[in-house]
Amino acid sequence: MFRDCMERVRQTAPLVHNITNYVTVNDVANMILACGASPIMSDDADDVEEITSICGGLNINIGTLNRHTIPSMFWAGKKANELGHPVLLDPVGAGASRLRTKTAKNLMKKLRIDVIRGNISEIKTLAAGSGTTRGVDADLADSVTEENLEQMIALGKAFAAETGSILAITGAIDLVCDEKDCYVIRNGRPEMGRITGTGCQLSGMMTAFLVANPGRALEAAAAAVCAMGLAGEIGWSRMQPGDGNATYRNRIIDAIFHMDGAVLEEGAKYELR
Repeated sequence: MFRDCMERVRQTAPLVHNITNYVTVNDVANMILACGASPIMSDDADDVEEITSICGGLNINIGTLNRHTIPSMFWAGKKANELGHPVLLDPVGAGASRLRTKTAKNLMKKLRIDVIRGNISEIKTLAAGSGTTRGVDADLADSVTEENLEQMIALGKAFAAETGSILAITGAIDLVCDEKDCYVIRNGRPEMGRITGTGCQLSGMMTAFLVANPGRALEAAAAAVCAMGLAGEIGWSRMQPGDGNATYRNRIIDAIFHMDGAVLEEGAKYELR
């Protein structure tokens, strides 16, 4: 199942428009290329509608939002909605500031968002105003654990039903939910949290998976999460003495570059609840 989702990306090479944050923009572009798709980065208000029109999907990441890029997110999102293109929202740091939280909620209100991908603190902030975001990272108090798994699955399904969006909640245990079903995914390494931008990279790659797999948004989103986690495992297994987080970042991207559908299918660790 996930094998086909990945192979479709490589077969169709979708073009993805990214309005993403300046900290990780290069890594996002390289991750999209590694999975077999093509990235375009554009955030100027005079450019985004035209760029969105030639792409197959839109990835909106609010990590370094400002008064110039916020209007661009809305213009691009409206154009993508008009064209029926998948739109992914990555609400980076929602809960860390009023501007970030307000912007994420307004995007959800005014645009049709196919997938919201964030950590549990960001999702809890948007769902109930109760997340405890630590900068742009999830607070440890908000972790998805085996002990609270059922509660978090219920939260994801309920918020998916409320928003009409698929929820991809990433962390030690990843959840990808619509209102009826939830993939519980256990791929990944804790060391991935020591690299800036693994979530941003995932959002870009996930958008490519959505574009390449029309009508299978839940499966495509879950396949992207498994692929990223599996790449973290493969990349870590190839670390050498003296390697650090900069090398690990590159090894994760390389693992996606060399990954095929068979490797993903064999290595994916998930259950459907």
